[in-house]
Amino acid sequence: MTKEQSIVAKEISWLSFNERVLQEAADKSVPVVERVRFLGIFSNNLDEYFRVRVADVKRRIIIEKANPDGAPSYSANQLLNDIQAKVLDLQGKFDIIYKDVTKQLAKHKIYFVDESNLSDFHDKWLKHYFNSEVLKHITPLIPSKNRKLVDLLNDNETYLAVQMSNGDKSEYAIIEVPTNEVPRFILLPPEKSKIKKEVIMLDDIIVHNLREIFEGFFQFDEIYAYSFKLTRDAEYVVEDEIDQSIVELMSESLKQRFSAEPTRVVYDREMPAKLLKFLKKQLQISDTNEGLLAGGRYRNFKDFIGFPNFGRKYLENPKLPALAHPHFMEATTSFEAIKKQDILLYYPYHRFDHFTELVRQAAFDPAVTQIRLNIYRVAKNSRIINSLIDAVKNGKTVSVVVELKARFDEENNIEWSRVMEDAGIKVQIGIPTLKIHSKLCLIHRKEGDEIIRYAHLGTGNFHEKTAKIYTDFSLFTAHSEITKEVENVFDFIEHSYKRFKFYHLMVSPINTRINITQLIDQEINSARMNKPARIDLKINNLVDEPLILKLYEASQAGVKIRLIIRGMCSLTPQVKGLSENITAISIVDRFLEHPRVMIFGNDGDEKVYISSADWMTRNIENRIEVSCPIYNTGLKQQIMDLFELQYKDTTKARIIDKHQNNQYVPRGNRKKIRSQVAIYDFLKQAKYK
Repeated sequence: MTKEQSIVAKEISWLSFNERVLQEAADKSVPVVERVRFLGIFSNNLDEYFRVRVADVKRRIIIEKANPDGAPSYSANQLLNDIQAKVLDLQGKFDIIYKDVTKQLAKHKIYFVDESNLSDFHDKWLKHYFNSEVLKHITPLIPSKNRKLVDLLNDNETYLAVQMSNGDKSEYAIIEVPTNEVPRFILLPPEKSKIKKEVIMLDDIIVHNLREIFEGFFQFDEIYAYSFKLTRDAEYVVEDEIDQSIVELMSESLKQRFSAEPTRVVYDREMPAKLLKFLKKQLQISDTNEGLLAGGRYRNFKDFIGFPNFGRKYLENPKLPALAHPHFMEATTSFEAIKKQDILLYYPYHRFDHFTELVRQAAFDPAVTQIRLNIYRVAKNSRIINSLIDAVKNGKTVSVVVELKARFDEENNIEWSRVMEDAGIKVQIGIPTLKIHSKLCLIHRKEGDEIIRYAHLGTGNFHEKTAKIYTDFSLFTAHSEITKEVENVFDFIEHSYKRFKFYHLMVSPINTRINITQLIDQEINSARMNKPARIDLKINNLVDEPLILKLYEASQAGVKIRLIIRGMCSLTPQVKGLSENITAISIVDRFLEHPRVMIFGNDGDEKVYISSADWMTRNIENRIEVSCPIYNTGLKQQIMDLFELQYKDTTKARIIDKHQNNQYVPRGNRKKIRSQVAIYDFLKQAKYK
């Protein structure tokens, strides 16, 4: 096997990651309500996969057909066939797991019911509930020769295809299930036993009351409805028009996504042939369309991410209250704490409000003169942005770089841009050809006769909600040289025609690739001189081919390489003569593993970095990304200790290998370690100097 042959298609590797999510739903040691939620995560992931990655493969098929002589040996058409086979396999597993989970819920007196098994008491209650809470949100879409229903449907929603039959004549309609206005899961009032909890889905409430919607408008003897959903191509094109601002261009281009070609349509396999024929005609799909898939009764399982716990507390994971960091708690102000020493937070184990408190204090501190921030994703009701608006009111200079092309957060970011501009914040939209993916905040504070810079560099977004479920590092520092380089990153974003040199930070697309390559080369040289050589890498995705080939070279030289990869991994470990010195695991558990960490042996004086960048070509060459060295000896050791804890996981770690079969790391005689819980205990007991 050559180096090139040992690179796995990232699309196949991603499906292997999503299978790990499905394994959590199947794991009987996981609390049953959490298992339901993992089904939702799996489904939501798959939706995004079809919107982005499958759509991209289909575009590549078109390109290869137009240029058959230039097609690669592993064609896009072959890849799509492999994807479809794997997706069907996973969907079959999903259906089996869903049935098992509902049985387990029933053992805890939580039952899913539908319109076919309602008591008279619940029938009456649901009719009242439907008329008072649901009906006002329903407006059926009726087919017409003058418009295509496919252009009116949103790929974020759940739909019901309705057939009304009157003898041999049938009429049709589409109903959007209003999950944005009404909860998807409704707990029915107790009829007899207060212990028994009966839950009905909004879809079934609508099906149960179909006649209420259509009677008086259509004549029919029979009426029935079956669920479906569609997934669209998420790509869009921003036209270069001189007379439109970029915000307006983005707003216009997002409309393309709404009417983009469906990449997948999943429908209830019980749907009658006549109704399915109507649906295919309206959605303009053929029987040979690879994205037409029969599934179970319910669609849009993404709502199951928020499945409520209707039972006892032990049916979901016990809470791990976020820890306060003593350096912040012991100081009078956040600035005092940071000036005294670098501080590293690890979310969600540590409290995210240490950062929001820093920004809040900066908003009114008379000594603060300027705040600069870049935004990739933020919460819909962001305390951070509200504090920045307060800062402007207090006479501070505030500038925010907003990435308008953060996939699926574009509209939220456009809206925040307008709000901030109206409040007097200087809003920059970055560089049109480069996404701004770094997570930086810089504060200028006048102390005596000089300006002291305080900076935040992180691996995750400034997002209060995701900070509770994503693991991420945040470094707070007043290091004069690092904070100066952070300022240079902001200046580069504002004036991309200027060239800056970075001696501490790795900044994509300026110096990340060359710096990482040099660090790997240094380990290769150590190994060839029979010195200890090692690389420990924790990232979300490893798919950049030049860096993969460089890791293969390092392995062949004798460098010991350990990888913790959450998602896509195109590198194949443990191939004799190529990657036998590389081992890789993936951890999927209650929190989403999101930080990027690089550790290089450096002849015993380890170099440690935290980063916003994955090892993907787009992160290295087509985005503004920042990797920051950790200079504080104690923080370096802490990050290395945390890596060791994760690599010793014997509960949630899976082996990444050429078979892509997600075998759990064998425990053997070792202690049972669930790293995410162990990390919480480690940080809770940590002694901070």
